[in-house]
Amino acid sequence: MKTYRKITPEGTRDLLFEECQARRTVERALAEVFSSHGFKEVVTPGLEFYDVFDPESSGISQEEMYKLTDRRGRLIVVRPDATLPIARLTATRLQNLPKPVRLYYTQPVYRSNPNLTGRSDESVQTGIELIGAGGRRADLEALVTAVEALRACLPGFRLEIGHAGFFRALAGQLPVNESQREDIRRFIEAKNYPALDALLDTLGGGPAVAAMRRLPRLFGGEEVLEEARSLCVGEQTVGILAYLQDLYETLGSLGFGDSVMLDLGLVQRNDYYTGVVFSAYMEDYGDAVLLGGRYDHLLGLFGAPMPAVGFAVQVDALARRLLSLQKVSAPPAPEVLVHSCEGFEKEGFAELSSLRAQGHRCEHSVFDTREEALVYARARGVREVLFVGAQVERVLLERGGTL
Repeated sequence: MKTYRKITPEGTRDLLFEECQARRTVERALAEVFSSHGFKEVVTPGLEFYDVFDPESSGISQEEMYKLTDRRGRLIVVRPDATLPIARLTATRLQNLPKPVRLYYTQPVYRSNPNLTGRSDESVQTGIELIGAGGRRADLEALVTAVEALRACLPGFRLEIGHAGFFRALAGQLPVNESQREDIRRFIEAKNYPALDALLDTLGGGPAVAAMRRLPRLFGGEEVLEEARSLCVGEQTVGILAYLQDLYETLGSLGFGDSVMLDLGLVQRNDYYTGVVFSAYMEDYGDAVLLGGRYDHLLGLFGAPMPAVGFAVQVDALARRLLSLQKVSAPPAPEVLVHSCEGFEKEGFAELSSLRAQGHRCEHSVFDTREEALVYARARGVREVLFVGAQVERVLLERGGTL
Protein backbone atom coordinates (compact mmCIF):
# COMPACT_ATOMS: atom_id res chain seq x y z
CA MET A 1 0.00 0.00 0.00
CA LYS A 2 1.21 3.52 -0.81
CA THR A 3 2.50 5.14 2.38
CA TYR A 4 0.84 8.55 1.90
CA ARG A 5 -2.28 7.56 -0.01
CA LYS A 6 -4.69 8.03 2.90
CA ILE A 7 -3.36 11.21 4.52
CA THR A 8 -2.97 14.87 3.56
CA PRO A 9 0.36 16.74 3.60
CA GLU A 10 1.40 18.45 6.81
CA GLY A 11 -0.29 21.79 7.27
CA THR A 12 -3.38 20.84 5.24
CA ARG A 13 -6.68 19.19 6.07
CA ASP A 14 -10.00 18.10 4.61
CA LEU A 15 -13.15 20.12 5.28
CA LEU A 16 -16.48 18.36 5.84
CA PHE A 17 -20.12 19.40 5.69
CA GLU A 18 -20.69 22.20 8.23
CA GLU A 19 -17.04 23.29 7.90
CA CYS A 20 -17.63 23.91 4.20
CA GLN A 21 -20.88 25.68 4.98
CA ALA A 22 -19.14 27.92 7.51
CA ARG A 23 -16.43 28.84 5.00
CA ARG A 24 -19.00 29.70 2.32
CA THR A 25 -21.02 31.72 4.85
CA VAL A 26 -17.97 33.86 5.63
CA GLU A 27 -17.02 34.23 1.96
CA ARG A 28 -20.53 35.34 1.00
CA ALA A 29 -20.79 37.81 3.88
CA LEU A 30 -17.43 39.40 3.06
CA ALA A 31 -18.10 39.51 -0.68
CA GLU A 32 -21.38 41.30 -0.01
CA VAL A 33 -19.64 43.96 2.08
CA PHE A 34 -16.88 44.44 -0.47
CA SER A 35 -19.30 44.64 -3.39
CA SER A 36 -21.43 47.18 -1.54
CA HIS A 37 -18.31 49.38 -1.28
CA GLY A 38 -17.75 49.22 -5.03
CA PHE A 39 -14.98 46.60 -5.10
CA LYS A 40 -14.91 44.19 -8.03
CA GLU A 41 -13.71 40.59 -7.80
CA VAL A 42 -10.55 39.34 -9.49
CA VAL A 43 -8.79 35.97 -9.41
CA THR A 44 -5.05 35.55 -9.90
CA PRO A 45 -3.24 32.30 -10.81
CA GLY A 46 -2.32 29.86 -8.09
CA LEU A 47 1.14 29.69 -9.71
CA GLU A 48 3.31 32.77 -10.11
CA PHE A 49 6.91 33.37 -11.09
CA TYR A 50 9.28 33.57 -8.14
CA ASP A 51 10.28 37.10 -9.20
CA VAL A 52 6.84 38.39 -8.15
CA PHE A 53 7.67 37.46 -4.55
CA ASP A 54 11.31 38.51 -4.40
CA PRO A 55 12.06 38.30 -0.64
CA GLU A 56 13.82 41.66 -0.65
CA SER A 57 10.59 43.42 -1.60
CA SER A 58 7.92 41.03 -0.34
CA GLY A 59 9.24 40.26 3.13
CA ILE A 60 8.43 36.58 2.50
CA SER A 61 11.42 34.31 3.01
CA GLN A 62 12.38 31.64 0.48
CA GLU A 63 11.84 28.98 3.14
CA GLU A 64 8.18 29.90 3.42
CA MET A 65 7.42 29.47 -0.28
CA TYR A 66 6.41 26.28 -2.07
CA LYS A 67 8.61 26.24 -5.17
CA LEU A 68 8.70 24.26 -8.42
CA THR A 69 9.85 24.78 -11.99
CA ASP A 70 7.91 25.04 -15.22
CA ARG A 71 8.76 23.11 -18.40
CA ARG A 72 11.34 25.75 -19.34
CA GLY A 73 13.11 25.44 -16.01
CA ARG A 74 11.87 28.79 -14.68
CA LEU A 75 11.29 29.04 -10.94
CA ILE A 76 7.61 29.07 -9.97
CA VAL A 77 5.97 29.48 -6.56
CA VAL A 78 2.54 28.47 -5.32
CA ARG A 79 0.89 31.78 -4.39
CA PRO A 80 2.08 32.71 -0.83
CA ASP A 81 0.41 36.13 -0.78
CA ALA A 82 -2.54 37.77 -2.55
CA THR A 83 -1.49 41.44 -2.63
CA LEU A 84 1.62 41.11 -4.80
CA PRO A 85 -0.17 39.26 -7.65
CA ILE A 86 -2.90 41.90 -7.61
CA ALA A 87 -0.23 44.61 -7.80
CA ARG A 88 1.19 42.77 -10.83
CA LEU A 89 -2.28 42.47 -12.35
CA THR A 90 -3.07 46.15 -11.86
CA ALA A 91 0.28 47.31 -13.23
CA THR A 92 0.03 45.18 -16.36
CA ARG A 93 -3.65 44.91 -17.29
CA LEU A 94 -5.56 47.65 -15.45
CA GLN A 95 -3.35 50.69 -15.95
CA ASN A 96 -5.91 52.48 -18.12
CA LEU A 97 -8.80 52.19 -15.67
CA PRO A 98 -9.86 55.36 -13.82
CA LYS A 99 -8.20 55.60 -10.43
CA PRO A 100 -8.69 54.44 -7.81
CA VAL A 101 -9.12 50.80 -8.80
CA ARG A 102 -11.20 48.85 -6.27
CA LEU A 103 -10.51 45.12 -6.29
CA TYR A 104 -11.37 42.21 -4.03
CA TYR A 105 -10.42 38.54 -4.06
CA THR A 106 -11.15 35.22 -2.40
CA GLN A 107 -8.45 32.63 -2.95
CA PRO A 108 -6.08 30.28 -1.10
CA VAL A 109 -2.49 31.13 -0.22
CA TYR A 110 0.25 28.67 0.64
CA ARG A 111 3.12 29.17 3.07
CA SER A 112 5.32 26.60 4.71
CA ASN A 113 5.19 26.86 8.51
CA PRO A 114 7.94 24.50 9.73
CA ASN A 115 6.81 24.68 13.34
CA LEU A 116 3.12 24.88 12.41
CA THR A 117 2.06 25.83 15.98
CA GLY A 118 -1.55 25.37 14.99
CA ARG A 119 -1.20 27.21 11.70
CA SER A 120 -2.05 25.79 8.32
CA ASP A 121 0.16 25.86 5.26
CA GLU A 122 -2.99 26.31 3.16
CA SER A 123 -5.44 29.06 4.05
CA VAL A 124 -8.19 30.92 2.24
CA GLN A 125 -7.98 34.69 2.29
CA THR A 126 -10.43 37.28 1.09
CA GLY A 127 -9.60 40.95 1.01
CA ILE A 128 -9.58 44.27 -0.78
CA GLU A 129 -7.03 46.45 -2.53
CA LEU A 130 -7.74 50.16 -3.07
CA ILE A 131 -5.15 51.11 -5.66
CA GLY A 132 -4.37 54.58 -6.93
CA ALA A 133 -5.61 56.50 -3.89
CA GLY A 134 -3.43 57.96 -1.16
CA GLY A 135 -4.09 59.93 1.97
CA ARG A 136 -6.52 60.04 4.85
CA ARG A 137 -9.77 59.40 2.97
CA ALA A 138 -8.45 56.21 1.38
CA ASP A 139 -7.07 54.99 4.72
CA LEU A 140 -10.45 55.59 6.35
CA GLU A 141 -12.20 53.75 3.52
CA ALA A 142 -10.02 50.69 4.12
CA LEU A 143 -10.45 50.83 7.91
CA VAL A 144 -14.23 51.27 7.76
CA THR A 145 -14.53 48.44 5.25
CA ALA A 146 -12.45 46.21 7.53
CA VAL A 147 -14.67 46.88 10.54
CA GLU A 148 -17.87 46.38 8.56
CA ALA A 149 -16.51 43.14 7.06
CA LEU A 150 -15.74 41.68 10.48
CA ARG A 151 -19.05 42.85 11.92
CA ALA A 152 -20.83 41.05 9.10
CA CYS A 153 -19.27 37.78 10.24
CA LEU A 154 -19.03 37.75 14.01
CA PRO A 155 -19.06 39.83 17.19
CA GLY A 156 -16.27 40.23 19.70
CA PHE A 157 -13.26 41.44 17.69
CA ARG A 158 -10.88 44.35 18.04
CA LEU A 159 -9.10 46.27 15.31
CA GLU A 160 -5.65 47.58 16.21
CA ILE A 161 -4.17 50.53 14.32
CA GLY A 162 -0.52 51.50 14.05
CA HIS A 163 1.89 53.03 11.56
CA ALA A 164 4.82 51.41 9.75
CA GLY A 165 6.72 54.69 9.72
CA PHE A 166 6.76 54.95 13.50
CA PHE A 167 9.05 51.96 14.04
CA ARG A 168 11.24 52.98 11.11
CA ALA A 169 11.65 56.50 12.49
CA LEU A 170 12.71 55.19 15.89
CA ALA A 171 14.97 52.52 14.42
CA GLY A 172 16.65 55.16 12.28
CA GLN A 173 17.80 56.89 15.47
CA LEU A 174 19.47 53.73 16.84
CA PRO A 175 23.10 52.68 16.20
CA VAL A 176 22.12 49.32 14.69
CA ASN A 177 22.74 47.46 11.46
CA GLU A 178 20.04 45.88 9.28
CA SER A 179 20.26 42.51 11.03
CA GLN A 180 19.87 44.06 14.49
CA ARG A 181 17.00 46.20 13.26
CA GLU A 182 15.18 43.09 12.05
CA ASP A 183 15.83 41.36 15.39
CA ILE A 184 14.28 44.34 17.20
CA ARG A 185 11.27 44.28 14.91
CA ARG A 186 10.82 40.55 15.40
CA PHE A 187 11.04 40.82 19.20
CA ILE A 188 8.47 43.63 19.24
CA GLU A 189 6.11 41.69 16.96
CA ALA A 190 6.32 38.66 19.27
CA LYS A 191 6.07 40.80 22.44
CA ASN A 192 9.31 39.14 23.54
CA TYR A 193 10.23 41.67 26.21
CA PRO A 194 13.30 39.88 27.69
CA ALA A 195 14.99 39.45 24.29
CA LEU A 196 14.16 43.04 23.29
CA ASP A 197 15.52 44.46 26.54
CA ALA A 198 18.70 42.39 26.27
CA LEU A 199 19.43 43.71 22.79
CA LEU A 200 18.58 47.32 23.67
CA ASP A 201 20.83 47.12 26.77
CA THR A 202 23.81 46.83 24.40
CA LEU A 203 22.95 50.17 22.77
CA GLY A 204 23.33 52.44 25.77
CA GLY A 205 20.74 55.04 26.71
CA GLY A 206 18.99 57.88 24.98
CA PRO A 207 15.41 58.82 24.02
CA ALA A 208 15.25 56.50 21.01
CA VAL A 209 16.31 53.44 23.04
CA ALA A 210 13.82 54.31 25.78
CA ALA A 211 11.04 54.75 23.23
CA MET A 212 11.88 51.47 21.49
CA ARG A 213 11.86 49.68 24.84
CA ARG A 214 8.33 50.89 25.51
CA LEU A 215 7.05 50.34 21.98
CA PRO A 216 5.49 46.85 22.40
CA ARG A 217 3.63 48.11 25.48
CA LEU A 218 2.11 51.12 23.74
CA PHE A 219 -1.38 49.85 23.00
CA GLY A 220 -4.79 51.00 24.18
CA GLY A 221 -6.75 54.24 23.79
CA GLU A 222 -5.70 57.85 23.33
CA GLU A 223 -3.48 57.65 26.44
CA VAL A 224 -1.06 55.66 24.27
CA LEU A 225 -0.47 58.71 22.09
CA GLU A 226 0.20 60.92 25.09
CA GLU A 227 2.85 58.52 26.42
CA ALA A 228 4.38 58.16 22.98
CA ARG A 229 4.67 61.93 22.61
CA SER A 230 6.55 62.12 25.90
CA LEU A 231 9.03 59.52 24.67
CA CYS A 232 9.60 60.58 21.09
CA VAL A 233 11.60 63.29 19.44
CA GLY A 234 11.56 64.45 15.84
CA GLU A 235 8.96 65.95 13.54
CA GLN A 236 8.35 62.65 11.74
CA THR A 237 7.16 60.76 14.82
CA VAL A 238 5.08 63.73 15.98
CA GLY A 239 3.34 63.88 12.61
CA ILE A 240 2.63 60.14 12.64
CA LEU A 241 1.08 60.34 16.10
CA ALA A 242 -1.13 63.25 15.04
CA TYR A 243 -2.28 61.27 12.00
CA LEU A 244 -3.13 58.20 14.10
CA GLN A 245 -5.06 60.34 16.56
CA ASP A 246 -7.11 61.78 13.71
CA LEU A 247 -7.94 58.31 12.36
CA TYR A 248 -8.79 57.00 15.82
CA GLU A 249 -11.09 59.90 16.64
CA THR A 250 -12.81 59.75 13.26
CA LEU A 251 -13.51 56.02 13.62
CA GLY A 252 -14.92 56.72 17.08
CA SER A 253 -17.23 59.38 15.68
CA LEU A 254 -18.48 56.84 13.12
CA GLY A 255 -19.56 54.50 15.91
CA PHE A 256 -16.61 52.11 15.74
CA GLY A 257 -14.91 53.18 18.96
CA ASP A 258 -15.82 50.00 20.83
CA SER A 259 -14.03 47.88 18.20
CA VAL A 260 -10.86 49.95 17.63
CA MET A 261 -7.68 50.52 19.63
CA LEU A 262 -4.20 51.88 18.99
CA ASP A 263 -1.06 49.71 18.90
CA LEU A 264 2.22 51.46 18.19
CA GLY A 265 4.00 48.13 18.54
CA LEU A 266 2.23 46.87 15.43
CA VAL A 267 5.23 46.21 13.19
CA GLN A 268 4.06 44.15 10.23
CA ARG A 269 6.47 41.64 8.81
CA ASN A 270 5.92 42.50 5.15
CA ASP A 271 8.44 45.20 4.31
CA TYR A 272 6.24 46.81 1.68
CA TYR A 273 4.01 48.65 4.18
CA THR A 274 4.70 52.39 4.21
CA GLY A 275 1.98 54.06 6.29
CA VAL A 276 -0.98 53.07 8.43
CA VAL A 277 -1.04 49.36 9.36
CA PHE A 278 -3.80 47.49 11.12
CA SER A 279 -4.74 44.04 12.32
CA ALA A 280 -7.78 42.45 13.95
CA TYR A 281 -8.07 39.80 16.64
CA MET A 282 -10.89 37.77 18.12
CA GLU A 283 -11.40 35.69 21.22
CA ASP A 284 -9.81 32.23 21.44
CA TYR A 285 -7.57 32.76 18.42
CA GLY A 286 -3.95 33.76 18.90
CA ASP A 287 -3.11 35.06 15.44
CA ALA A 288 -4.55 38.03 13.60
CA VAL A 289 -7.69 37.30 11.58
CA LEU A 290 -7.15 40.43 9.46
CA LEU A 291 -3.95 42.14 8.36
CA GLY A 292 -3.58 45.23 6.24
CA GLY A 293 -2.03 48.58 5.64
CA ARG A 294 -0.77 51.15 3.16
CA TYR A 295 1.85 50.11 0.60
CA ASP A 296 2.64 53.11 -1.60
CA HIS A 297 5.88 51.74 -3.10
CA LEU A 298 4.74 48.26 -4.11
CA LEU A 299 3.23 49.11 -7.51
CA GLY A 300 6.49 50.78 -8.48
CA LEU A 301 8.19 47.37 -8.44
CA PHE A 302 5.96 46.45 -11.38
CA GLY A 303 6.59 49.65 -13.31
CA ALA A 304 3.42 51.50 -12.36
CA PRO A 305 4.08 53.56 -9.21
CA MET A 306 0.92 54.61 -7.38
CA PRO A 307 -0.35 54.62 -3.79
CA ALA A 308 -2.44 51.75 -2.43
CA VAL A 309 -4.00 50.36 0.74
CA GLY A 310 -5.68 47.05 1.47
CA PHE A 311 -6.19 44.14 3.83
CA ALA A 312 -6.67 40.37 3.89
CA VAL A 313 -9.05 38.37 6.10
CA GLN A 314 -8.33 34.81 7.26
CA VAL A 315 -11.54 33.10 6.14
CA ASP A 316 -10.95 29.77 7.84
CA ALA A 317 -10.29 31.42 11.21
CA LEU A 318 -13.64 33.23 11.03
CA ALA A 319 -15.35 30.04 9.87
CA ARG A 320 -14.00 28.09 12.85
CA ARG A 321 -15.21 30.84 15.16
CA LEU A 322 -18.71 30.67 13.67
CA LEU A 323 -18.73 26.93 14.27
CA SER A 324 -17.58 27.32 17.88
CA LEU A 325 -20.38 29.83 18.49
CA GLN A 326 -22.82 27.39 16.85
CA LYS A 327 -23.75 30.04 14.29
CA VAL A 328 -23.53 27.42 11.54
CA SER A 329 -25.10 23.98 11.74
CA ALA A 330 -24.68 20.85 9.66
CA PRO A 331 -26.50 20.86 6.32
CA PRO A 332 -30.07 19.65 6.93
CA ALA A 333 -31.22 16.23 5.85
CA PRO A 334 -33.47 15.94 2.80
CA GLU A 335 -37.16 16.30 3.57
CA VAL A 336 -38.27 13.82 0.92
CA LEU A 337 -36.72 10.81 -0.81
CA VAL A 338 -38.34 10.04 -4.16
CA HIS A 339 -38.06 6.42 -5.28
CA SER A 340 -39.02 5.66 -8.88
CA CYS A 341 -40.46 2.21 -9.32
CA GLU A 342 -39.25 0.13 -12.27
CA GLY A 343 -40.36 1.74 -15.53
CA PHE A 344 -41.59 4.96 -13.88
CA GLU A 345 -38.35 6.97 -13.85
CA LYS A 346 -39.87 9.74 -15.96
CA GLU A 347 -42.73 10.18 -13.49
CA GLY A 348 -40.32 10.00 -10.55
CA PHE A 349 -38.05 12.78 -11.84
CA ALA A 350 -41.12 14.89 -12.70
CA GLU A 351 -42.31 14.51 -9.08
CA LEU A 352 -38.83 15.43 -7.87
CA SER A 353 -38.76 18.59 -9.99
CA SER A 354 -42.20 19.61 -8.77
CA LEU A 355 -41.22 19.24 -5.12
CA ARG A 356 -38.00 21.19 -5.59
CA ALA A 357 -39.90 23.97 -7.37
CA GLN A 358 -42.05 24.21 -4.23
CA GLY A 359 -38.92 24.71 -2.11
CA HIS A 360 -38.53 21.21 -0.67
CA ARG A 361 -35.15 19.57 -0.12
CA CYS A 362 -35.31 16.30 -2.04
CA GLU A 363 -33.16 13.42 -3.15
CA HIS A 364 -33.81 10.81 -5.82
CA SER A 365 -33.37 7.23 -4.70
CA VAL A 366 -30.59 5.31 -6.44
CA PHE A 367 -31.56 1.99 -4.86
CA ASP A 368 -33.08 -1.01 -6.60
CA THR A 369 -35.59 -1.97 -3.92
CA ARG A 370 -38.10 -0.30 -1.63
CA GLU A 371 -36.40 -1.88 1.40
CA GLU A 372 -33.01 -0.34 0.56
CA ALA A 373 -34.61 3.07 0.03
CA LEU A 374 -36.34 2.91 3.43
CA VAL A 375 -33.16 1.83 5.24
CA TYR A 376 -31.26 4.74 3.70
CA ALA A 377 -34.04 7.23 4.47
CA ARG A 378 -34.08 6.23 8.15
CA ALA A 379 -30.29 6.49 8.39
CA ARG A 380 -30.33 9.97 6.85
CA GLY A 381 -33.19 11.21 8.97
CA VAL A 382 -35.55 11.70 6.02
CA ARG A 383 -39.14 12.16 7.14
CA GLU A 384 -40.96 11.14 3.98
CA VAL A 385 -40.44 8.66 1.13
CA LEU A 386 -42.46 8.82 -2.08
CA PHE A 387 -42.71 5.64 -4.14
CA VAL A 388 -43.69 6.73 -7.64
CA GLY A 389 -45.31 4.08 -9.82
CA ALA A 390 -48.76 3.81 -11.36
CA GLN A 391 -49.77 5.55 -8.12
CA VAL A 392 -47.75 7.74 -5.73
CA GLU A 393 -47.38 6.09 -2.32
CA ARG A 394 -46.31 8.30 0.57
CA VAL A 395 -44.51 6.72 3.58
CA LEU A 396 -43.87 8.85 6.69
CA LEU A 397 -40.91 7.89 8.87
CA GLU A 398 -39.79 8.77 12.39
CA ARG A 399 -36.55 10.69 12.64
CA GLY A 400 -33.60 8.32 12.42
CA GLY A 401 -29.86 8.84 12.55
CA THR A 402 -27.88 11.18 10.31
CA LEU A 403 -24.77 10.69 8.23
